[in-house]
Amino acid sequence: MSGTQRRRLARAALALAAGSLVGIAAAPVPAQGTFPDKPLRVVVPFPAGGAADIVARQFTARMAEALAQPIVVDNRGGAGGAIGAENIARSPADGHHLLFASSSVLSINPHLAAKAPYDVLRSFTPIVLIGHAPNVLVVHPSVPARTVKELIALARARPDALAYASNGIGTLSHLTGELFVQRAAVKMLHVPYKGAAPATVDTVAGNVSVLFAAFPSVSAQVRTGRLRALAVTSARRIAIAPELATVAEAGLPGFESSQWWGLYGPAGLPPAIVDLLNAAANRVLGGEEIRKSLALEGATPAGGPASALAAYHRADLEQWGKVIARANIKEP
Repeated sequence: MSGTQRRRLARAALALAAGSLVGIAAAPVPAQGTFPDKPLRVVVPFPAGGAADIVARQFTARMAEALAQPIVVDNRGGAGGAIGAENIARSPADGHHLLFASSSVLSINPHLAAKAPYDVLRSFTPIVLIGHAPNVLVVHPSVPARTVKELIALARARPDALAYASNGIGTLSHLTGELFVQRAAVKMLHVPYKGAAPATVDTVAGNVSVLFAAFPSVSAQVRTGRLRALAVTSARRIAIAPELATVAEAGLPGFESSQWWGLYGPAGLPPAIVDLLNAAANRVLGGEEIRKSLALEGATPAGGPASALAAYHRADLEQWGKVIARANIKEP
């Protein structure tokens, strides 16, 4: 090969190499993974088997379908829900680590417990209000009151003669009873128990007269006449017992007390991820299947924008702060 041929070959090789480099530079950049691109983890800050865990699993099973990604439910109970909540507060704000929170964790316990390692309003990003479940106001059949107004009149006529049971100091059933006492301007004796079961048993036995309880824990006793249901504590009547008026309808306008559940991420969750998760959750909560399954728990699906959860949470936090301060309730 002559020198001239070698020089032409070298120039051709350089031109080919330059063209290849241009081609590489001009090639489309592979698209980054779209969210969610891996399984999600939802922390439930309570042990498995409770009401919150049941609702969380019903919700996340359908969310997994809506997002086309598996969702792992991570039960992290302890410290009134603070352990699980702290775990998410310290997790990456990438949308793959979420908190299934309840009113007891984010609205009640902050007023009762020692200072938590997070701020309930600043350490989390609201995503969607999942649903709420009221208490039911029930009385022993021996109580001569068949309406809320009659119960209020009886309590006013006999201060501290009526005793109301609760699931324990600082629980929603206790605070609902205290809210009732404050709004109705009556005096009733509070008798705390270690859970819903013993509180219900003693009310059925007539050892206490009044109980604010979750619907599933007293529905059988109401059906058999061992307890008399007067009203539900939600803002609206519930699907599983539409015949029951609300406390607000029956004598105390504006009265509302419900256990609620919301989906949160860590602080700083990008708005685009919030919007995507909120949209998926609203599709799930609008389905008839979830409505029916939650109704069995006495619960109603909610939904709506993330801002609705933020507003609902703030109002609930404020309400229980006032009730707890006025009654001087301390952490048990």
